[in-house]
Amino acid sequence: MKKGVVLAFSGGLDTSYCAKYLSETLGYEVHAVTVNTGGFNEADEVELKSRAEKLGVATYIFINAEKEYYNDCVKYLIFGNVLKNNTYPLSVSAERTVQAQNIAKYAKEIGASAIAHGSTGAGNDQVRFDLIFQVMCPEMEIITPIRDMSLSREEEIQFLKNHGFDIDFEKAQYSINKGLWGTSVGGKETLKSRHSLPEDAFPSQVEKQEPAILEIEFKKGEVVAVNGETFAHSVFAIQKIESLTSPYGIGRDIHVGDTIVGIKGRVGFEAAAALLTIKAHHLLEKHTLSKYQQTIKSQLSDWYGNWLHEALFLDPVMRNIEAFLNDSQKTVNGKVFITLYPYRFVLNGIESDNDLMSDKFGSYGEANRAWTGDDVKGFTKVLSNALTIYHQINS
Repeated sequence: MKKGVVLAFSGGLDTSYCAKYLSETLGYEVHAVTVNTGGFNEADEVELKSRAEKLGVATYIFINAEKEYYNDCVKYLIFGNVLKNNTYPLSVSAERTVQAQNIAKYAKEIGASAIAHGSTGAGNDQVRFDLIFQVMCPEMEIITPIRDMSLSREEEIQFLKNHGFDIDFEKAQYSINKGLWGTSVGGKETLKSRHSLPEDAFPSQVEKQEPAILEIEFKKGEVVAVNGETFAHSVFAIQKIESLTSPYGIGRDIHVGDTIVGIKGRVGFEAAAALLTIKAHHLLEKHTLSKYQQTIKSQLSDWYGNWLHEALFLDPVMRNIEAFLNDSQKTVNGKVFITLYPYRFVLNGIESDNDLMSDKFGSYGEANRAWTGDDVKGFTKVLSNALTIYHQINS
C-alpha cells in the first residue's frame, strides 16, 4: 500500500508542484487540503478542487475555518488592539496558525504517515507550519520539496509539464494573500527599503470619494452590528465593514519587522476592516476601561501579538493571556461613530452605558463635583512627598 501524505494545498505553483512530486517521484498517496480563513469564495473552491483532481491527488477537501479563525484568534487581536510594530494587524501570520492546526488534525484523522507544505526557506511560514506539525503530529515526517531542493520557478513549471500538467502559471507582478483579517501585498518595492507600493498594486481600488458615516456597535468587545444591521456571527460583521470601507482605499501600509529566521522584512497590506475595527474598539476601551486595565492589557497584548507572529500560538501562556483579555471586555459595550474619507477615516466619538467619562463626577478643566479644592491641595502635597525628598537630598 502507498503511504499517505496530507498536503497543504493553495492551488498555486509551489503546492501544485508538491502534489505531483509527492505522488510521481516519492510514491505517496496525496490527500490535498485547503483551509479557508477568508481568502476563498465558492467559485474558488470549485476551481481548487478541479485543479487538485487534475494533478492526480487521491482526495481533496476544502475546510471552511473562518469562524474558527475568528473565535480562536481574530477575536483576541481585536480585544488586544494588536498592531505589530504599531502598524500591522497580523493578517497572514495569524491565518497560518489556524490553517496549520486544521491540516494537522486532518492528517491525524486519516492516519497519514507524512504531512507536507510548499513553503520556501526564506520566510516565516515555514516555521509556522513546521512548528504546529511537530507539536501536533510528532510522529509524522514533514516534507517540504520547495525548501529542500531550492527549486526555481522555471524548474517547477517544467517538471509539471513533463508530468502532463500544463497550465499557465504566469508570474504575477505582485503576490497577493487574502484573508478575513486583511490582504498582504508583496512585490519588487517591498524587497528593498526605499520605495512604497504603487496604487495599482492593491487589489481594492479607490471607488468612493464622498464622505460616509460608519457606525460600529460592540458588545463585550465583539462587533455585533454595523450601521444598525445585526449579524449572527462577528465574521459577517467584519466582512460587512470590509465591503463598506475598502472602496475608500483605507487600511493600506507597509509593515517592516523582524522575521522569525532573523532578518528584516517588508510586506505591504490592505486591511480596512481590521484597522477600523481595532481603532474603533480601542477608542471604546479608552472610555470604558480603567487606567490600569489599559496599561496591563497593552503590555500583554504586545506579547500576544509577538508570540502569535513567531509561531508560538500553542504555548499555554497564550491561553492565560486570552483569559485576561476575555475578562477585560465585560464593560466594552457601545457604539463608535466614524467618518470615512478616501485613504483615511476619523473617529468621531462613542455612545456607551459604560462610559466612564460621566459629568456626574466632573468635567475635565470645567467643574469638580466629587471633590473640593482643599481635597486636591492635600492630595498633591502627599503625592509630591517622594519627589520633594529626592530633589532636596540631591540638589
